[in-house]
Amino acid sequence: MSLSQMARSIHESVTLKLNQTAALLREKGEPVIHLGGGEPKSKTPIDAIVACTGVLNSGDIKYTPPDGIPALKKAIIRYTEEHYGRQVRPENVVASCGAKQAIMAALIAILDPKDEVIFPVPYWVSYPEMVKLAGGVPVPIVPEDGSFHPTIRELEDAVGSYSKAIILNSPNNPSGVMYSREFIGQVVQLAERKSLYLIMDDTYNRLVFDGRSPINCYDFSTQDPEQSKLLVINCVSKMYAMTGFRIGWAVGCRELVQAMATIQSQQTSGPATPSQWAAVGALNGIQNSIEALRLTLENNRNILMDQLNAFPGVRVTRPDGAFYCFPDFSNYEKNSQKLSEFLLQKVRVVTVPGREFGMEGHLRLSFCGTAKEITQGVERIRWALDPTAPNELYLGDRRLVRDWM
Repeated sequence: MSLSQMARSIHESVTLKLNQTAALLREKGEPVIHLGGGEPKSKTPIDAIVACTGVLNSGDIKYTPPDGIPALKKAIIRYTEEHYGRQVRPENVVASCGAKQAIMAALIAILDPKDEVIFPVPYWVSYPEMVKLAGGVPVPIVPEDGSFHPTIRELEDAVGSYSKAIILNSPNNPSGVMYSREFIGQVVQLAERKSLYLIMDDTYNRLVFDGRSPINCYDFSTQDPEQSKLLVINCVSKMYAMTGFRIGWAVGCRELVQAMATIQSQQTSGPATPSQWAAVGALNGIQNSIEALRLTLENNRNILMDQLNAFPGVRVTRPDGAFYCFPDFSNYEKNSQKLSEFLLQKVRVVTVPGREFGMEGHLRLSFCGTAKEITQGVERIRWALDPTAPNELYLGDRRLVRDWM
């Protein structure tokens, strides 16, 4: 069978594959602990369920405009004004089948062959593949100091004649690092000075810890909104724990948003009608579920940090937000793919290899599960790697004896 060069060059989503692997093992009765997932355990807000149920009960579920129903756009406009202090119009908003489609549509709308998209390392696994799918060239920027926070000089040094856009995700997946206010301001100014698109992936924008406040990129923009190349991406997946509804959105200048809507009209048409109404319910309803989730995640972060800080040989940066941590296990194994497979095989703990995020030797651990899963997961990992750990471990009623050291 002959496949296109593009199809042969694109890699499968590792995080989605791991979800499938964990589900299959659980179906077989294996005591799997999934520390690789990006899915909050909390339930969908009741306001979202009521709104979705209402449209389902009506039986009147038809096509919608490719950029979203008016009620959802109205809710997004209100959300943007409340949380970003930005007044926008319906033509500045496009609703998509998740934040991933919003970013994908934006990249297709702005990239020509050989155009480059710059983003810091570590990065979300899909950024390089999405850029390639849109015909562009991904340009990952590795911080010279070994941290997860690049400097503005490192980003600016990467800007060349083919540079078209920058993507920033803060708090960051996979590290949980929140870029500083000063840095985000500098990136906004750099993008305006160099006439680059700036895609702000604010998926985790309100899930921040330690008394921090979300950083508003609009605070630093000096351009007229209709001339600005700043595009802000959001969704209900993470903040509202509505991953399965697949609703995201983008806010930007009219010309870009219209192009994205046209692209979506040929890809998927509008997002699913019940999902859009669920998002309306979530955005317009009682908002205490976000704070409850944020507090749970902050507590889980603290538990995970206590566990990892007591793990000899592991270097870890304290996450500022989201629900991921990106510890360095290279003292035990530099090949993160090999290490991740080893942990799944030996102790049934799912992790995500750091190479998928642009940094070898690391593993992404998620703390959006239960405190028990976090504690037991790290205990299993330590038992598998640390020679000073006890030589036996019980997985349920199964007794394991470590025979590889």
